[in-house]
Amino acid sequence: MKPRPPRSTSRNGGGRLPWTKWYPRFATQALLAQVVVLLLVVGFGFVLVTVLLREELEQQYQQRALTIARAIAADRTIARHVAAHELSPEVRQHAEAVRIRTGALFVSVIDERGVRYAHIDPTRVGETGTVTREVLAGRELDGIEHGTLGTSARGRVPLRDDDGTVVGEVVAGISAGAIYDRLRELLQAAAGFTVVTLLLGMAGAALLTRQLKRQTLGLEPRDLADLLREREAVLHGIDEGVLAVDEADRVTVCNDAAARLIGKPLAPGMPLAATKLPAGLRALLVRRPPARGVTTTTEDRTLVVSATPVRRGEHDLGRVLTMRDRTELEQMARELDVVRALSDALRAQAHEYTNRLHVLFGLLHHGHEREAEAYVRQLMNDPLATEHGDGARLRDPYVRGVLAAKNAAAAERGVDLRLGDESFVPRRLTVPLDAVTVLGNLLDNAIHAAARGRRRPAWVEVSLVAQADTLEVVVVDSGDGVPEALEDRLFEPGITTNADGDKPHGIGLTLARQVARRHGGDLALTSRHGTECGAVFVARLPGVLEAVDPWVEPSRRATGGSSEAVAKETP
Repeated sequence: MKPRPPRSTSRNGGGRLPWTKWYPRFATQALLAQVVVLLLVVGFGFVLVTVLLREELEQQYQQRALTIARAIAADRTIARHVAAHELSPEVRQHAEAVRIRTGALFVSVIDERGVRYAHIDPTRVGETGTVTREVLAGRELDGIEHGTLGTSARGRVPLRDDDGTVVGEVVAGISAGAIYDRLRELLQAAAGFTVVTLLLGMAGAALLTRQLKRQTLGLEPRDLADLLREREAVLHGIDEGVLAVDEADRVTVCNDAAARLIGKPLAPGMPLAATKLPAGLRALLVRRPPARGVTTTTEDRTLVVSATPVRRGEHDLGRVLTMRDRTELEQMARELDVVRALSDALRAQAHEYTNRLHVLFGLLHHGHEREAEAYVRQLMNDPLATEHGDGARLRDPYVRGVLAAKNAAAAERGVDLRLGDESFVPRRLTVPLDAVTVLGNLLDNAIHAAARGRRRPAWVEVSLVAQADTLEVVVVDSGDGVPEALEDRLFEPGITTNADGDKPHGIGLTLARQVARRHGGDLALTSRHGTECGAVFVARLPGVLEAVDPWVEPSRRATGGSSEAVAKETP
């Protein structure tokens, strides 16, 4: 057997022990073990069949000898000659005829004194031989005996006269050579069957070994054990989620991190269709081309997923997904975007303040007090022109800052950003980042839709209404609306109506809805398009405002404002 090269291991840095390098592979050991078992079973069976056949043939030939002896003893003529002690040639002739006709080795007739009346050797007729007491007592005997003519199967029958008295015995014998010749014929047939059975068994063992080798990918048990230990250490020791399916789309691996990221553990063997995974993850598991760095979302997380097909040679072994959690990173990125937007707005406002102060100074310097007063009143009536805005209606600085920043961004694209008449937020935000995420994404999409729409002038109207600790946001734009084909899929990852190829889209609405639902609210498209406006989005964010102020809220309730009224009154 060809020796195998030593296998290096990562644990001890060396190969196999010297006395193990000549060991055959596990598949070969399994084949040899099966062949040895087959040989033992078939050999034991053959020996058992030989013994049973020999015993059966001996019994058959003993019965045959007994039948011959009975046939001669039934002849009344022979019984009368023996009873009369007459050495008649007729007895010997009849016995010899029966012997020749049946192929027996010998047939002897003896009276009760032991005198032979018939024998294969005529010269021994009349001699005295041995009489069996049991036969004279009336019993029949059979068995294998050794005599002057060799080993034979013999049958002994009492010879009775007309009165039934035992007057002698008849002995018939069949040569043991005939028994063993027949046994040899039967064993030759059994040996052929045994060889065929052994060959079939060895072929089956070889096929089974080949199947075992294919299913284990040619790995040894020690290799499989090492892989299992390394797999458990790696899968449960990393913070990345690993989800694998086999070629039949059944789950094979789902480590602790994957169960945490997708929100539930998946048992090995579960069909992919029964896992109820998010559409993005399921699509990556079904598609066979590899994918790297794909961003997708679950109910409350943003994941970066890589999908890799697993193959060994020509065998397709399935597919593996590795998932990294980017939820916190996305939150930090959104916070950074808000800070950048606010800083850009402050720079733009600082520049605008300088210009306005110059205008006001010029009016006052030239004595145009009435024009200066009108100019100041105009500035005070524009709630989105400055960071402070209408402090009585929007008390939260984050909301005012985002509106001011988006107002500047909308103005750059030729879009007029309006604040709805029903807007009223008398308290500060308790989770400004989440609220700003929802509001910012809705305004970005609306400004983009209005800028690309056919209606002119382009505009976006936002209404912010506080109800207890719940903030309701309604955003309407003058764009062309949402296509009917995307209405039911608008909040899926990767679905977007924007056609810009220089930046990724299709994640903002998904994230905004995730944030809203994380607070027990929701984000919905209430109108795909209208006669005088484009899409209408309504977001409800419970628990994002400070506790109700009993002195302020009654006065607000007296005005009767609500997000539903805003959505209905908005053109």
